[in-house]
Amino acid sequence: MATRLPPVHALSAFEAAARVGSFALAAEELCITPSALSHRIRLLEDFVGERLFIRDGRVVTLSEFGRRYLDVVRAALRTLTDFPMPNRGPALQPRVKLTLPPTFARYLFVPRLAEFTATHPDIIVEIFLSVPLYDLSLSESDVEVRFGAGRYAGMETEKLFDEPAFAAATPAYLERIGHVTTPMDLKRATLLRSALEPWQPWFEAAGLDWPEPSTGLRIDDLGLLLEAIRHGHGIGLTREHFAREMLASGEIVRLFDVQLASPPHSYYMAYEKVAASRPEVKLFIDWLRSTFREGNQAALGGGPG
Repeated sequence: MATRLPPVHALSAFEAAARVGSFALAAEELCITPSALSHRIRLLEDFVGERLFIRDGRVVTLSEFGRRYLDVVRAALRTLTDFPMPNRGPALQPRVKLTLPPTFARYLFVPRLAEFTATHPDIIVEIFLSVPLYDLSLSESDVEVRFGAGRYAGMETEKLFDEPAFAAATPAYLERIGHVTTPMDLKRATLLRSALEPWQPWFEAAGLDWPEPSTGLRIDDLGLLLEAIRHGHGIGLTREHFAREMLASGEIVRLFDVQLASPPHSYYMAYEKVAASRPEVKLFIDWLRSTFREGNQAALGGGPG
């Protein structure tokens, strides 16, 4: 009796959806419609007799079986891809796959990427985005930059840098609510909330015995939080790297002389040892470390954003 094999097009659809964490993005990558991709996933689920993804509206996450099966599928696809074929043509260019938080990518990484590509023009860099504080990165990355507490099981982890967090607002907003001269005056302000920049540690630094705000606008993205400050939605916490141009232009102003010297969250580089054994990945890790690691703040101050 012939062995029944899973359809390869369904395996590639499953791998792509797991890697990018989105059916829509996976369909775009494979040049098919989202409905066609969903059909391929259902076809594979029927084949294995298990659910591969847990669907909650537009959000999809791997099931426990899906996580285990993904390792098998990736190994099989990698075996097919890596099998030597003498007539296939020249070897593919070395590449490094990165997963970065959106604000870090926009304000800090992209403005400096030319330094790496100019030195290593033969290495292809591929960038994926992740959600800070949530372990949602399903891309098969070689190197990740994560914004969090720095505890990532099974990965080599190095802090790149951290910097003080401080309160900021627009002059127009401050004029609208009345002069804010001391931290106590924040009781009549709208405080912009974020799990990435919690207020309670800053309150302690300011000598305020206040709980974390529980009402008002919440934004769990540092770039959007800064935009909310710039558009006058309230007072928020931000950092010099991101706010430098807005502070210099006067769009926003820094409040008080209070800053949180060691915020609870920082940027960390994370990678697996096996990935770092590849020469192109090691080169990139060394560059990332020398460009962003703590103690190299002068370099960070020289770029835009």
